[in-house]
Amino acid sequence: MSGKDLRRRAQRAVADTGLRRALAAATDHLALQRGRAIERLENFDDLRRAARDVRTATLARLPDVLATLADRITAAGGHVFFAADAAEACRYVADVARRHGARRIAKAKSMVTEEIRLNHALAAAGFEVVETDLGEWIVQLIGEAPSHVITPAIHLSRGRVAEIFRDHGGEGLTDEPATLTAFARRQLRAVFLSADIGISGANFAVAESGTICLVTNEGNGRMVTSIPPVHIAVVGLERVVETWSDLGLVLSLLARSATGQDLTAYTTMVTGPRRPGEVDGPDELHVVIVDNGRSGILGGAYREILNCIRCGACLNVCPVYRQIGGHAYAAAYSGPIGAVLAPLLAGGAAGELRLASSLCGACYQACPVMIPLQDMLLALRRDAAPQASRVERVIWALWSRAWSRPRLYRLSTRLAGAGARLVPSRLVPRWGAGRQVPRPPREESR
Repeated sequence: MSGKDLRRRAQRAVADTGLRRALAAATDHLALQRGRAIERLENFDDLRRAARDVRTATLARLPDVLATLADRITAAGGHVFFAADAAEACRYVADVARRHGARRIAKAKSMVTEEIRLNHALAAAGFEVVETDLGEWIVQLIGEAPSHVITPAIHLSRGRVAEIFRDHGGEGLTDEPATLTAFARRQLRAVFLSADIGISGANFAVAESGTICLVTNEGNGRMVTSIPPVHIAVVGLERVVETWSDLGLVLSLLARSATGQDLTAYTTMVTGPRRPGEVDGPDELHVVIVDNGRSGILGGAYREILNCIRCGACLNVCPVYRQIGGHAYAAAYSGPIGAVLAPLLAGGAAGELRLASSLCGACYQACPVMIPLQDMLLALRRDAAPQASRVERVIWALWSRAWSRPRLYRLSTRLAGAGARLVPSRLVPRWGAGRQVPRPPREESR
């Protein structure tokens, strides 16, 4: 858990100038749009505090809220399965598909399915899974994972997307957005009409009515949940709100924080399967509620991380994410939220992500539910301190002792200043590459 693998991935990403250009353009645009959307609200901070309180209160009584949700889904004609981990969730979805003799599965965007690696499990079981969100479909075509929780192909330029489409049947395509989206629409329309199963995630699930809420800017969410005869919604157990009033509150913040819109193009509500007399909707609805480590987080010091509404605003302002993108994190969740959540869910090698932060606090300022991500990252580092090497512990102990004594502090800063003047930047390992070591002034400025 030294962070060496993360450092190597970050170095590769930083060396990719095309990646950095794409990230800068996209995150700047999203951050700008978010700022404009917030300016249109007179009470943004009041809404943030209210949303934080609502999310915290729901998590405090989560077992009861989930029980209500399950009862309402069942009463509306749906089926509910509580999956303890990724394996159980994948097995249940595969069993439903197998029972219906499915071959092709159309899938809407879902981060929890990325987390549990559902596509890989279904492919191994012999099913064809097609992502139908435009960004998700693009990265699926080249065998990559999403690079952002909201915009999966944020790291790809228009030209690169055109190349990908030309490699997959779009001969002669230009990089004009209208041309690219028209090609995608033609390809994916056949998937919607031929799919045996539709799989979606859920931005929220409303306990009082058993409703699944999907927030998208593309029509694929409605296609996936209404055309195939079977709809399976995969939901992280924390993505529940108690009431429609609570849903209205978090929706007022979600789109503004994510894409700078007052409301996304499609806000879809699904309550049960198709009823007699209705012209569309699935014959069968299954809701898979996934734990996969969340219960452990719920009972610990990091429980507030489950308040996240997956808007991606923290990624767009994070100086680390903006330089290295999502793939350098090597986890389903990237950016500040991923740097906290991935180690808590996955443990092991993901623990290195605690280092992927400058601790500047920009993520907290952007978060619509006021999650103190920088404090959590510091706490994760403290938790990992006993695992540091003996040499590292000795170095930090000596530094702490020196800087807690005024005379030793002054001596060390003088030595550091002299060293900065004498040592060329290129001789400073890793940090000095491409930088100039700051030269401190010879006299204190007044």
